[in-house]
Amino acid sequence: MSKFLLSVHVLAAVLAVGPVAVAASMFPAAVRKGDVKVVTVLHRICRVYAYAAIAVPVFGFGVAGTMHVMGDPWLLTSIGLTAVAAAVLALLVLPHQKRLLAELTGESTSDTLGSRAARLAMVTGVFNLLWAAVTVLMIVRPGSSTGA
Repeated sequence: MSKFLLSVHVLAAVLAVGPVAVAASMFPAAVRKGDVKVVTVLHRICRVYAYAAIAVPVFGFGVAGTMHVMGDPWLLTSIGLTAVAAAVLALLVLPHQKRLLAELTGESTSDTLGSRAARLAMVTGVFNLLWAAVTVLMIVRPGSSTGA
């Protein structure tokens, strides 16, 4: 059962978190170009796949339970980083994208589009770094028999 859960967990991470990371990274450049259609699609990808990405920790908890590693420090750190990454996405990345999209379509105006896109790029970079750290922890698993 743990092999099945692990397979679904990894597939969910690749197929759900991966598209969010890529689309969110492409978003600021598309804003700077003023391409409303591309920005709209990228925002939709981020929103929809963010919901799909909920499967990653759900199946991750299932894997951890079957492997009896729920109290391991590397897993607790990964859980914490995942929670922070989810908060960055939900509270910073997606709202920034929504505001920039509204600004591009003329529904809102504020400071310069370029500086807001640059701030979004920075926040998106933090989101991606958090997921990179979680990925490394999942592979290395410090203190485990298969750890480096």
